[in-house]
Amino acid sequence: MEKEHQIFGIRAIIEAIQAGKEVDKVFIQKDISGDLMKDLMKVMKRANINFSYVPVEKLNRLTPNNHQGAVATISPIGFIDLEHLIESTIESGKKPLFLILDQISDARNFGAIIRTAECTGVNGIIIQKAGSAPVNGDTVKTSAGAVFNVPICKVEHIKDAIFYLQGSGIKTVAATEKTDQNIYDVSLAEPVAIIMGSEDRGINPSVLKIVDEKAKLPMFGSIGSLNVSVACGAFLYETVRQRS
Repeated sequence: MEKEHQIFGIRAIIEAIQAGKEVDKVFIQKDISGDLMKDLMKVMKRANINFSYVPVEKLNRLTPNNHQGAVATISPIGFIDLEHLIESTIESGKKPLFLILDQISDARNFGAIIRTAECTGVNGIIIQKAGSAPVNGDTVKTSAGAVFNVPICKVEHIKDAIFYLQGSGIKTVAATEKTDQNIYDVSLAEPVAIIMGSEDRGINPSVLKIVDEKAKLPMFGSIGSLNVSVACGAFLYETVRQRS
């Protein structure tokens, strides 16, 4: 974790959150208590900051400084509002192409997806605040800097974002093996948002229930799935092909 992208110390993290800094995640030492820690928990919950409990050894690896049992990661980018993202894309005259990531948690996969998204003309990426990979040094490096070029939007709930997209005339297509429909039989030439699921669970079943269409990639080998960043690339380039 790059030092310029982290804050250590309970009071410093509280002040950063209250000042409106883009805090991606807070790592908290297991079995730690005290009034100041209670204050931090209240502030994090009020701001809906993602956090996890970790052994003190992990915190010591993150920073050699006196962390007081808490280290936070700060995003190197700012996030865009969902409504503004959709409206500005439509008003620009571009045919909307959005990417929704349903709790993809690996920063390197996230970075690789952002890089491909930038190369294929994606107008914006939508992620959920809880459970998503942070925008950290690994993300920036793997994206080859594309993270600074593609608008990223954080939302409370993926399903609400899907409903808003659908209400804006944008079709939602889920990439999932739980369908008989092949990607090449789905129209991606119209305004569309492609949904990719997490590395281990795929797309949440409750999300699959509300999407407009589902599509899968043909698989001919003995391994039944692709890395999510590779699968995402296949979907995005099929979109490019159909729109050419």
